[in-house]
Amino acid sequence: MNASLLQRLAAKPWLWAYLGALAIWLATIAFTEGRGGGDVLTAALSFATFSVIVAIGQMYVITLGPGNVDLSIPATITLAGAVSMKIMDGQDAMILPGLLIALGCGVGVGVGNYALIRLLRIPPIIATLSSSFIVLSAAISYSRGIRIKPPPMLADFTTWIVAGIPVLAVAAVVLTAIMSVVLHRTIYGRTVTALGQNARAARLAGLPVDRTRFATYVLCGAFAGLNGYLLSGFSGGAALNMGSEYLLASIAVVVIGGTSVAGGFANLPGLWGAAMLLFLLVTMLNTYGFGAGVRLVLTGLIIIGVITLAGGKRQAR
Repeated sequence: MNASLLQRLAAKPWLWAYLGALAIWLATIAFTEGRGGGDVLTAALSFATFSVIVAIGQMYVITLGPGNVDLSIPATITLAGAVSMKIMDGQDAMILPGLLIALGCGVGVGVGNYALIRLLRIPPIIATLSSSFIVLSAAISYSRGIRIKPPPMLADFTTWIVAGIPVLAVAAVVLTAIMSVVLHRTIYGRTVTALGQNARAARLAGLPVDRTRFATYVLCGAFAGLNGYLLSGFSGGAALNMGSEYLLASIAVVVIGGTSVAGGFANLPGLWGAAMLLFLLVTMLNTYGFGAGVRLVLTGLIIIGVITLAGGKRQAR
């Protein structure tokens, strides 16, 4: 029975990301002789939260099937952060309007992305990459490089830590659970999965293929907008490069977390393990004193190893 339980656990694609994160954390605290282990975990949770938020939207897009990916996420984060911070202008009373505006920016980018894909028949990777330049230009023009501080209440919420656990991370876990229910228990979520498994069969079955794709790109944009809003509050204001690190990170977190790059299979719990793994990996390499070049090489090798363990067997089937 114990052997059967271990086999079932080993088959879970998200397990390897968590095991990798745990191993890296243990290696880090072993090097520091146990000092700062709790602080490292707190920091990992804080920064992993933002990676998970954008990865949720990216995961839905990737689940649609081969070729579906949103490369406009970094620009959307920057635009949403810049516009919402300028509108709120540091006033607590404008927190809710700022949130709605940030979400609106993301929704607008999502609509534009799908228009390029559907109406002009441009491949998603090209369409979203092209729109990212337009969106980023709009952010630069709108903000003019001015960094406006977030409202105090928003800054306090995004940096609030209770018993070593960031409150924002708890909220993101709840959001992850909700989106997991949406994916597995709603018609929309099951249609996303069906499209990734066989788009032609889904269309012949009468599923709303175009509406589902449209909603998914809009959803991804909305999550990027939300991330820009929260990240601006966490970092003390919007910056023009604030979204740059989420271009490849959003894809890496999705893949390492157990979602199939071929589409048709998604895994939300694995996003947290993957996001924690990536942050802890960089922390460990910095702690060991590796240079930037060595860090990049080792990061790439470890990511390849985790992806192979998490997805190789399932993809081979």
